[in-house]
Amino acid sequence: MKLTIERAALLKALSHVQSVVERRTTIPILSNVLLQAGSGKLAMSATDMDLEIVEQVAARIDSDGRTTAPAHTLYDIVRKLREGAQVELETPGGAGGDRNEMVLRSGRSTFTLSCLPPEDYPVMTGAELPHHFTLTAAELRTLIDRTRFAISTEETRYYLNGIYLHATKNNEVPVLRSVATDGHRLARIEMVLPEGAAGMPGVIIPRKTVLELRKLVEEGDDEVQVALGDTKIRCAIGEAALTSKLIDGTFPDYDRVIPTGNDKMLEVPCKEFAEAVDRVSTISTERSRAVKLAIDRGSLTVSATSPENGTAIEELEVRYQSNPIEIGFNSRYLLDITEQIEGEAALFAMSDAASPTVVRDSADASALYVLMPMRV
Repeated sequence: MKLTIERAALLKALSHVQSVVERRTTIPILSNVLLQAGSGKLAMSATDMDLEIVEQVAARIDSDGRTTAPAHTLYDIVRKLREGAQVELETPGGAGGDRNEMVLRSGRSTFTLSCLPPEDYPVMTGAELPHHFTLTAAELRTLIDRTRFAISTEETRYYLNGIYLHATKNNEVPVLRSVATDGHRLARIEMVLPEGAAGMPGVIIPRKTVLELRKLVEEGDDEVQVALGDTKIRCAIGEAALTSKLIDGTFPDYDRVIPTGNDKMLEVPCKEFAEAVDRVSTISTERSRAVKLAIDRGSLTVSATSPENGTAIEELEVRYQSNPIEIGFNSRYLLDITEQIEGEAALFAMSDAASPTVVRDSADASALYVLMPMRV
């Protein structure tokens, strides 16, 4: 194998591919990236056996071939090369020679990397993926960003360790809905159901897959080709393709925890509210950083108390016409939700100090958040 490639193109593709590779793995080949040169392109693949990313980049190929190189080492080398540099990759010895090393040259730098045989690289079995539909990168970013903060990290409830993507109906309108919950808060966002998604099964996309997918759609507005079945999902974006196993579990009936009878309606200016919560919570020392909201007609008092540090209070003008209420929340959870609100105002629908609160975006009816209160 012998090829020449631009540093910037190689670095961008490597940054996507190498982030799949676990830092600690007991299987040596899983620390490596598979490099395959041919037809004017360099294809790079990495996998952790549950998730695989393949990305192709244009290169000048002098001779076809393939090898596997240490993913993180290769990425760090390319990252430290000069901007605008050309990178030459070569496996010496030809087809019958020693293929256990690869030479990287750029300017006056030469690196020789130990390689493993490409025959040892594991291939993810191709499951049947009968459901196909297309999203824009912006739509996929929205489905991920508005929900991922609520993904549970508790391994015992593994079925909550991802985003639940499914087709359903809202007032008889078919929608594609993305939901995540950790038991303390719930995030739900929906969009008009794309063509081809009508019969799809409800799938739970693992947290790591969600994060890697988000990196692939970081910039631009390419189309994302989604294919899925009962056990796997595949997303193709430009020259990159991500294939992942799905979480084998049943997502809970989240509709049951979304209250419908909350009658105390509060409208707060979102930016001012978030800044007030952030400032006041500084005084709080415990992990939850609890804040108390005391709401009366036209006014909201945000407060926090700590035995070590004292108290903090901030007042805001708000729209509220119901009976006075005092309710406590985890400030981090409040801020996670307000970060996702794009409109001027956040709308809170409350019942009492012990029941779940519904939060909505004044500018986007497709997003809904549920937050459990705390005792403060």
